[in-house]
Amino acid sequence: MNSRWPTWLQINDNLKDLTPYGAPQISAAARLNTNENPYSLDQELQNAIARKITEQLAHLNRYPDRDAIELREMLANFVNQSSGTTLTVENIWAANGSNEILQSIALAFKGDALGFEPSYSMHPLISRAVGKRWISVPRSSDFAIDLSAAKTAIHSQKPGIVFVTTPNNPTGGTTQLDVLKEIAATAQGVSALLVVDEAYAEFSSEISAVTVINQFPNVIVSRTMSKAFAFAGARLGYLVANPIIVDAMLLIRLPYHLSDLTQAAARAALSQQARLKVDVERIKESRELMTKALESLGLGVIPSTANFLLFTGFKQSSEELWQELVKRDVLIRDVGISGHLRVTVGTDEENQAFISALRSIL
Repeated sequence: MNSRWPTWLQINDNLKDLTPYGAPQISAAARLNTNENPYSLDQELQNAIARKITEQLAHLNRYPDRDAIELREMLANFVNQSSGTTLTVENIWAANGSNEILQSIALAFKGDALGFEPSYSMHPLISRAVGKRWISVPRSSDFAIDLSAAKTAIHSQKPGIVFVTTPNNPTGGTTQLDVLKEIAATAQGVSALLVVDEAYAEFSSEISAVTVINQFPNVIVSRTMSKAFAFAGARLGYLVANPIIVDAMLLIRLPYHLSDLTQAAARAALSQQARLKVDVERIKESRELMTKALESLGLGVIPSTANFLLFTGFKQSSEELWQELVKRDVLIRDVGISGHLRVTVGTDEENQAFISALRSIL
């Protein structure tokens, strides 16, 4: 096989055939391709963050709190309030975005990695990048997890880590808690961890997997502040897990990995989380309106509990329709599922621009 890497560059074998993660960065009036929260932080919250950061400026000659204790306490309180749990700082670990959380898990624990695809493409990329074998288990035709097939694959392949994304990216559907519990029990039987990626949990009404951590100590829940908290530029992710798993994170974390400024900004955002919930409700309402608009154009929409929609039923190829929308200043995402495209729920103006452009093409 031809390689783009020169012979003098001894890149790791497990990286040679990989391609970097990332959506096309194209300027567009309606940028609906990366599942960002479309609403900027309100001015009062911006001011609160600015004050917190300013307080830290005189101390930037010192290293930050390497264990981020205050931030982790606030994250535990946030999870407890939303899920009725009694978690403490010992159940929480924070990092620079949920992708660093996922990479830390892959680095800390041995064994192959298994996931149910299509799903978040960083799971196989991170797994393979750290030298793990990736085991792909296909989802059903409606993009749900086939529980029987899942249990069979876990029993036969005996992975070290099992990934489940719920709500699933890029399809939007939710895996119910009862199914997650069966997968967790099966994974426990082969000494595997179950990593439940809940990046979009705040947009869903499904009970979070954080509620079963005491019952299943092999469950790790990965979360992010990028989506519901409109905090994508700040890069703050966290995991919720049994304290012994957090102890393992301490072994592989980089020294002082989370800056004082990031910690300060995140604490300010968490202190005013009620403001952020307003935008989450706006996005959920817009999601339903956009679903109806797409269906009115004769398109099929995969039921979603996230802040995006996967749709199908168009006559063009996915690439052709994507290109036609780009020409009309609308950027959405071709996620590699034939005959499907994914669109992020944006502002009312962005959503209308998308629907108008789509109507002009179809």
